[in-house]
Amino acid sequence: MKNILLVFALLVTTLAAPVLAQDDMMMRWDGADDLDVNPLSCPGADMMEGDGGMMDMPEYDGGQPTDAPDLMGADITLVDIPKLIGIGYFAATTKGQAQAAEELGNVMVTTDAPTEANIDDQITFIENYITRGVDGILFAANDPVAIAPVLTRALEQGIHVVGYDANSEPHAREWFVNQAEFNGIAKGLMDALAEEKGEDASFGIVTSTFTTPNQARWIAEMWAYTNECYPDMTWLETVEAQEDAILSFNQATTLINKYGDDLDALFGMTSVATPQSAEAVTQAGLCGEVAVVGLATPNAMRPYVQAECVKSVVLWNPVDLGYASVYVMRAVVDGELKPGDSSVSAGRLGDLQVVNGSEVLLGPPFVFNIDNVEEFDF
Repeated sequence: MKNILLVFALLVTTLAAPVLAQDDMMMRWDGADDLDVNPLSCPGADMMEGDGGMMDMPEYDGGQPTDAPDLMGADITLVDIPKLIGIGYFAATTKGQAQAAEELGNVMVTTDAPTEANIDDQITFIENYITRGVDGILFAANDPVAIAPVLTRALEQGIHVVGYDANSEPHAREWFVNQAEFNGIAKGLMDALAEEKGEDASFGIVTSTFTTPNQARWIAEMWAYTNECYPDMTWLETVEAQEDAILSFNQATTLINKYGDDLDALFGMTSVATPQSAEAVTQAGLCGEVAVVGLATPNAMRPYVQAECVKSVVLWNPVDLGYASVYVMRAVVDGELKPGDSSVSAGRLGDLQVVNGSEVLLGPPFVFNIDNVEEFDF
């Protein structure tokens, strides 16, 4: 009986563990993501089936619109409702959507969203466009669960729904355009840190919120990959910064001051947190001592990369992401992308692979550094 109670107590302790303390890397990062993880192979290891290699395609798990009108080849009106507007990242996705719409010639797309990453405001925007009437809704979710009911209502009204950048629950949309598989992003980030600061580095993370779906997935996969490939690394703390520049800077500064010489690196998990973490390191006079690795646009990171305060920026091309989302929507409306398909044609991007049942994969992550950052403008 004592043994049973001890096991139960250990289980409760593990489940209740805070997001912050990560001293024991065997402890699962316990933010808002408790999905299965699939770490890729460590550097130098062979890619094996079941270890990040090719896996069987799951069945389609997306939703379907009710009595959607036949609009094959017809002009369609779309609204794009990302997490927020006014930041470079979603300006870039909007640019790509406009490029795709111009190429296709039979698509009109407008971006309209809150100026802050607030899920309640985002839901209100979606509700308004359901009432106005559009043929399709593109979205990047602030919260995968909270956004699901309103997207489901859109499907019930015969409106096509395609996500990109940040997913919803699968049943609430037809397809999700995934910028890069989550385990690929995790591997890119952790390998970049290991190369720069060694396989025993200590790090903190500045993210948006613990419920933001893509950040939660990346961090969960980082945990799994680090356990497999870099067990000597120390995970110090994960903090929220709400996609806010001032808060991101302050949170990064707090980690710098709190951990001092024990802090080898900061991860920025958003296009806001990464440059602000780099600015915090710069103002602290710690360039070269505290590494900054993260996800951000090259324009925001260029000064820090050129100053050699940041060596690696892991991302994808958000212009291409927005571009792909419109092509996927057009293919869905035209009946050219259906449940069970393995690929979809996306203009200049060629054929994109379908993964995980109802996701369209943009491609592997890209690393911006001092050798190539000047080649990109977004």
